[in-house]
Amino acid sequence: MADPGMSVSPYWELTFDADGDVDGPERDRLPAQVTDRGVRDLVVFAHGWNNDRSGATALYRRFFAPVPRLAPKARIGYAGVIWPSMRFSDEPIPDFPRSVAAEEVQAVPRPALDKDTRRALLETFPGRATVLDRLARLLDERPAGTEGPAEFGRLVRLLLEPGGRRAVPDTDEDGEPAVFTGDPVAACEQFAEALAALRPDAGAAGFRLPNPWDGAKELLRQATYYQMKRRAGTVGERGLGPLLGRLAKAAPGVRVHLVGHSFGGRLVAFALRGLPDEVRTVKSVTLLQGAFSHYAFSARLPHAAGRSGALKDVQRRVDGPLVCCHSRFDTALGTIYPLASRLAGDDRSCAGNEIAAVLGPRWGALGHDGVQAVPGTARLDLAAALGGGLPASGCVNVDAAAVVRRGGAPTGAHSDIVHPELARLVLAAGRIS
Repeated sequence: MADPGMSVSPYWELTFDADGDVDGPERDRLPAQVTDRGVRDLVVFAHGWNNDRSGATALYRRFFAPVPRLAPKARIGYAGVIWPSMRFSDEPIPDFPRSVAAEEVQAVPRPALDKDTRRALLETFPGRATVLDRLARLLDERPAGTEGPAEFGRLVRLLLEPGGRRAVPDTDEDGEPAVFTGDPVAACEQFAEALAALRPDAGAAGFRLPNPWDGAKELLRQATYYQMKRRAGTVGERGLGPLLGRLAKAAPGVRVHLVGHSFGGRLVAFALRGLPDEVRTVKSVTLLQGAFSHYAFSARLPHAAGRSGALKDVQRRVDGPLVCCHSRFDTALGTIYPLASRLAGDDRSCAGNEIAAVLGPRWGALGHDGVQAVPGTARLDLAAALGGGLPASGCVNVDAAAVVRRGGAPTGAHSDIVHPELARLVLAAGRIS
């Protein structure tokens, strides 16, 4: 399927629903057309949180744009994964300027949940309109005392349990995130502290007790991320993985290269778990600011030797390297992620850059410090990786802070991924020239 605005060709889209079912015509079209078009290397990109198809395809268009110039003789095809995720309207789209609407939020009083965000929330949590209306009213009214934040937390939990399903965890440890099961007032206060510490003027106003309402919207945001985490794993394992198996049978000579941003990184990683055992056509995986546990690939957790990551050893399903880009400037993964990912039973309070130190490495994310507890993992900076230093296989951590560094609170540089250097890295990982 060609996209009229796409700057590279041939390009196909693969559209999945929340259960991992792929659009039938798109599924059937891909293997037939990659053969007809003489594609040798197929780059498959999965977005992170986006509201709609246009946001995802805009990301793909901008990221892929330099590839034909970087590898003019390669026979490359491009596939964009479209899956039902969500972006709050006040979050940046990768490498896009801050919108006029987002700027107006700071200048003109507006509802805490604007119409676009509310519509996206209804799509993410179907049948929960009454709950979402009450959440929106509470965010606007911010009633004094603790009863309001407590009700807000209870309603957020209702969003996450309509069908009783739980997310596939990144490790095989028991427990649900305390951000949803613990004291909602304390959770909102902790988010308020963390967000205050990320502001440019942090510390200028001196110490003050956190207002839980300053962190309540972040609690709701984390509920959507938890829902996206569920879907990313499902779409990868039940959808993209089996589809790649079909492609391998129909076009065995096509080399596949998986790329994922944020939760899209989780999606492509779980696709490896869904690959048929005999498939060896995936030649590289590149995770751009992956929003899942840095222990996901570990066979033995440092803090629990008898337990492992949910994706232990799946890097061996890649006939090439699994490259993990990380950046210390990604505050979404360096500050908010470890706080939200903490399991029930840990009630310590912390803020700002102290969060990672207080919670410890147990709750770290791949996109902040790379793959952890996997023996033999190579560690390179971006210059070394692009200079021929990438190993031929295994996990590779690439410090991408040289380019992944721009962005404001609360997400920091999490969406700053559209750079020619990262496109070159994808090509280098796949030995595409």
